[in-house]
Amino acid sequence: MIEKQHITQRFLKYVKIDTESDPNNPAFPSTEKQWDLAKILEKELKEIGMQEIELDENCYIMATLPSNLDYDVPTIGFVAHIDTSPDFTGENVNPQIIENYNGQDIILNEEKNIILSPNYFEDLLQYKGQTIITTDGTTLLGADDKAGVTEIVSAMEYLINNPEIKHGKIRICFTPDEEVGKGAHLFDVEKFGAEWAYTMDGSQIGELEYENFNAASAKVTITGKIVHPGYAKGKMINSMLIAKQFIAAIPANEVPEKTSNYEGFFHLHDMKGNVEETVLEYIIRDHDLDLFKKRKNLMQKITNNMNKHLQQELIHIEIKNQYFNMKEKVTPVMHIVDIVEEVMKEIGIKPLIKPIRGGTDGSQLSYKGLPCPNIFAGGHNFHGRFEYVPVESMIKATQVIVGITKKVGENYKC
Repeated sequence: MIEKQHITQRFLKYVKIDTESDPNNPAFPSTEKQWDLAKILEKELKEIGMQEIELDENCYIMATLPSNLDYDVPTIGFVAHIDTSPDFTGENVNPQIIENYNGQDIILNEEKNIILSPNYFEDLLQYKGQTIITTDGTTLLGADDKAGVTEIVSAMEYLINNPEIKHGKIRICFTPDEEVGKGAHLFDVEKFGAEWAYTMDGSQIGELEYENFNAASAKVTITGKIVHPGYAKGKMINSMLIAKQFIAAIPANEVPEKTSNYEGFFHLHDMKGNVEETVLEYIIRDHDLDLFKKRKNLMQKITNNMNKHLQQELIHIEIKNQYFNMKEKVTPVMHIVDIVEEVMKEIGIKPLIKPIRGGTDGSQLSYKGLPCPNIFAGGHNFHGRFEYVPVESMIKATQVIVGITKKVGENYKC
């Protein structure tokens, strides 16, 4: 039995450590404070009895749970990330524990009137009667992905304490900088040595994902010309007004807030400007590779057409691919998804197999030769003040990890 109090305390310890990553720093890790949690995990893995523990110079932590079988099975792995999103502060996280949730509004911060309500976040009602951990309304929680870290450590500890559960060699890794798109960049797949792996980085209980967006970034730089407004006729070029035209040229219904499921989008996530220069930062997303290419081509076409109309090269666009849909790499080895689906059903979880409207370390790892589907970690409303996680979901995720190792050990003799 995985103890509720034990897993709760482990999670609370992790989320109180600020590990926010920085998208503007090219270093690994992008923030020094990620080392704080990495070093704690290194010590904790030693204490629970893991072997081959290594914290490398880039803040990747790898460790091994040796096989307890007398025959060979594939080595499998589990991966989670230690950083939290820079979208919202992760400093001074003050978790609140709601026992036996009654299905009503949860007051996160009475003074600031910040309320987590099932009238807006209807998923809350799935967890009536359970124990929910929330924020205090002033920070994110960090369940993305410290819930995943908690579950992997707890599962390894459970397997060590229950050697009657037979399993093959298991490798685990905790990565930095996933939230800024670099989590898999320096991941040493050869050193990790697993035939396949799973990221514990999904959301609600039951999620099982092996499809994700193809992703690119687009930086649009518009150059203007400043002239005294009293003498500006025929001379001033206002880059912000050109930016307004560029934004209007993007399909208005193909944005995150108006799309779902397999629908792709253009997302303007940052804009800075004055008369002389305006910079627009977009992300481009689509599950279908051909549609993804068409989206990138459309942005380039808009740039070219506007420059032609302006009769000078005032708009420059830089498009960079970020990651690709892991489906192409996972489909040939679908048994690694089937295993998880079977385990979930065996422990009473309804599998929710659906595409990720985002990406994980697993998408990049799959293209580096490590097929890596994504499993729920249990949290909701990531990257903001309304983030929460049911403790029961973390327990179930831990049970899924244990179940996967057991099933591989029983059924995949080499």
